[in-house]
This record gives sequence, C-alpha cells and structure tokens, in this order.
Amino acid sequence: MPALSFHDPWVLWGLLLCPLALWWAVVERRTRAVLRFSAAHVFAKTGRGFRPYLLWVLPAMRVGALALAVLALARPQEQDAKVRDLSVEGIDIVLCLDLSTSMEAGDFRPNNRLFVAKEVLTDFISARVNDRIGLVVFAGAAYTQAPLTLDYGVLKEVVKQLRTRVLEDGTAIGDALATALNRLRDSDAKSRVVVIITDGDNNAGKLSPVDAAAMGKALHIPVYTILVGKGGRVPFPQGQDLFGNPVWREMEIPVNPQLLEEVAKETGGEAYRATDKESLKRGLQKVLDSLERSKLMEGGAMANYREEFHPYLLWAFLLFAGELLLRHSLLRVSP
Repeated sequence: MPALSFHDPWVLWGLLLCPLALWWAVVERRTRAVLRFSAAHVFAKTGRGFRPYLLWVLPAMRVGALALAVLALARPQEQDAKVRDLSVEGIDIVLCLDLSTSMEAGDFRPNNRLFVAKEVLTDFISARVNDRIGLVVFAGAAYTQAPLTLDYGVLKEVVKQLRTRVLEDGTAIGDALATALNRLRDSDAKSRVVVIITDGDNNAGKLSPVDAAAMGKALHIPVYTILVGKGGRVPFPQGQDLFGNPVWREMEIPVNPQLLEEVAKETGGEAYRATDKESLKRGLQKVLDSLERSKLMEGGAMANYREEFHPYLLWAFLLFAGELLLRHSLLRVSP
C-alpha cells in the first residue's frame, strides 16, 4: 500500500483548534437565550424527542470541516512504490556550422543551404532531451557561438540569428574542428562527438583538418561530417531584379568529400552527404544512432509523490456548506 505522509506537517498543529471550536459551541449554546424551533407544533409533542440532539450536528459539522481543512493544508501525499532515477543520461555534442557565403547557394531551392541547415538543426535540438549541445560557427575563422548547454530554448534562438557575411569569408574546417574539440576536452561524458556541417573545401584557417583530426583521435572523440549541396555548378544569388525577385547564375563551388571522409575515418566517425533537407535529417539521426549514451550527472534517486489533499478539501467544503444550509433552514435558531 502507498505510504501517506504530509508535505507540511507543522500545519497539523491547527488541529488543536478543533476542541477549542467545540468548547466554544457548547459555551455559546448554554449562554444564549433562544427559541430553538421555529415550528409551533414542536411544543405539542411530549418528551424530549430526537430533534434537540440534532442541534449538536451543527457544531460537529463545523469542527469536522475545520479538521479536514487543516489536513488539506498540510498537503497529504502518497508515495509510489517506484523510485525515479535522477541521473541525467545524454551525449555531449558540438555542432560546427559553415557560414561561408557558399552556403547561400540555391540548390535546396526554394531556400538556400543555410536556411535548410538552420531548420534541420532547430528540429534536431528540439528532439533532444538530456544531450548537452554546443555550437561552433566558422567561415574564414572559427568561433564558439554557444558552449555546451541543456538550455535548448536559448540554443534555438542562437541558431535562428545565424547568417552569412558576418565572418570573414572562407572555409576553415580545421580551425572549426579544433575549436569544437577544445570545448569537449574537459567533458566527463562517455559519449562525446563533433558534427561538422559544411558545403566546401578547407581553404582558410591556421590548422589543417587532418591535423585537427589527429587531435580528435588522441582525445577519443569521433567526428562526423555532413557535406551539404550537390557540388559542381550550382545556382548562386546575384542580387535582385526590378520586381525584387532574386537573380541566379550558375557558379562553381569546389567541394572535397575525400577530405571529410578522411577526417571522419581518422577519428572513428562517419561521413555523410546531404543533397536535400531529408537527407540532412537522416545524417544527423545516424550520428545519434551510432553513439552510446552515458551518465552526465549522478543525481541519485527520488520517490514520486501524488498530492492527495483534494478529497479532504472537498469534504471540508461540503461539511461547511451543509452546516450553513441546516443552520438557516431545518435547524434554524431564532432570536
């Protein structure tokens, strides 16, 4: 059977008011001169009858309502047999997103690559529960946009604000990977992973992707790469026409899938290619499916409690309402 306890047991001291309320009802009844029955036919009856005893129903109901109200205020609770584990289980993930101008390419039309990538990342973050996620953005240089966090609302707002042409142009994949690894270096999670989303070849930065991959291998952090876009000649925006519609022209954007595959293989990760929104989603899901979950924090255990004050409060209300009804009808006392 579930165990009953009180969240605020000190409130139970209020039960001491019950005998005081009963004593006051007795004193008040004996000292007050009243005509206790409004019906004249009562006087024609012989003997005491049973109605005088009904007059004790009113103070009894009042005291009962008071006692039940005190019990409700003490918040009675039932403890479930099951115990809830408070340990938080999850993965530490750092996402590296390319913000170079090539992410404006329109091969994901009607939207460009960055728009689709942001949509997918937002959905990805919304689907997480206990995974700590950080964000690194890069173009010609790499920066930590958000450290590892469980505050997904803030993280999604950060992703929403991302845009191209803010950082110096270029694609510094090696620097982005090194920045992400630095964020994960001191993590105590068993599962740590870097996900790089880019559409081009490494052409900027101070560190080569291969050297950064060697760092990831030494830290036992797998790197998963997702190459977005079709590669080759793709539509690229070149301004707007007189009616405000974007003007596109074919532009060659170099890609290096072999480099991304080498980085992933060196660290024990996988390389994927996304040519549309759905394939990008599948790539991120495959990353999660391949990881082992770990304990981020040992939180112990806590019992589950159910609040049980509702019936006490209901009966207190019913008794109080019944006492008022009887006092002003059947058991009305006249002046």
